Amino acid sequence: MDNSKKLWATGAIFCLTAVILGAMGAHALEKYLTMDQLNSFETGVRFQFFHGLALLIIPSITILSSKTNRLLLVFFTLGTLLFSVSIYLLTTSSIWNGSVGFLGPITPVGGSLLIIGWSILLWKIISYKYVKD
Repeated sequence: MDNSKKLWATGAIFCLTAVILGAMGAHALEKYLTMDQLNSFETGVRFQFFHGLALLIIPSITILSSKTNRLLLVFFTLGTLLFSVSIYLLTTSSIWNGSVGFLGPITPVGGSLLIIGWSILLWKIISYKYVKD
């Protein structure tokens, strides 16, 4: 599978599951979670959806190389998984009696990977040398 297809597929999966999880949070979890927990859960959903959209858009940015697309795929995918999934597990652990406190430090690692991904994208855009025809 080429990079564009991987980016699109991952982005679509992230957006699809974000919609499902957002609906679940809005309708099923409100009975079981505090407002703070719901807000955290929604933050995970929002970040997942935004990064899913980013993955869908990245292949259309023609100034990016295949290597840059691969890097963005890695940073946005790992960052989103670590950030959002750790939030989902931390906020819902009281429902399924899980002991996931160890995930607390994982959330900022995911966030850092997302920041690195956005920094790479910004750097590639501002360092691009436009040649006028």
